[in-house]
Amino acid sequence: MKILPLSEGTFTIDQSKVFIPFDPQKDQLQERSRGSLLVEIQPFLVVTEKDLILFDSGLGYTNNGVMQIIENLASHGFASTDVTKVLMSHLHRDHAGGLIIQDTFSKSPFLTFPNAQHYINFRELEYAQSGKSTSYDQQYFSYLSHHEKVILIDEKGCIDDYITYEISSGHSVFHQVFWLRENDEIIFFGGDEAPQLQQMKTRFVAKYDADGKKAMELRKHWWELGEKERWTFLFYHDIKTPTIKL
Repeated sequence: MKILPLSEGTFTIDQSKVFIPFDPQKDQLQERSRGSLLVEIQPFLVVTEKDLILFDSGLGYTNNGVMQIIENLASHGFASTDVTKVLMSHLHRDHAGGLIIQDTFSKSPFLTFPNAQHYINFRELEYAQSGKSTSYDQQYFSYLSHHEKVILIDEKGCIDDYITYEISSGHSVFHQVFWLRENDEIIFFGGDEAPQLQQMKTRFVAKYDADGKKAMELRKHWWELGEKERWTFLFYHDIKTPTIKL
């Protein structure tokens, strides 16, 4: 399997939940609003023997009207129409913002990856639409819930005999994680419950997690199992160390 990190760059976010581009070479965090946090955003494309799989869709950030993730795919020789599967850990705006494009003229929404099957936890989608959390942008969720290319999944299961998933519920209430198994290789995507290499090596409870203690224990469990089975981890919020094979 071939792993292609699709970094959208670094952003700051504060209580407004607005993501603002941040250039570490020029910008100063102290000049941003009080309490601003740095967030690196990095979806992944994994090329398997039969699929082009996208893990989460990014923020949906655009450069001159073109979505960053589309430019990133093009830099590797792929178009958005080439993606065959989109696997979503959860629907917070920094992970799901790239799922939908709005037509410039009709203002109608359409899928950014129109030929891909989109795998979304159905309870995560319901919760995202409920308005109970400001971490979700509800604008297009009703469109997703009725689209023929969206496959709503729950709890745990297997896709095409080589992709497994299970609900983990650490970062968001209905967060889910994925494994790809092909030719004795195992790739693990833990979304925001395994977002950075450093977080896998330290034990702490994050305030931004729905269940911080559970997320901490899951990281420990996955790291230990990954060492035993030699997993390759994909880190969505770690541009400096996007992947590591144990």
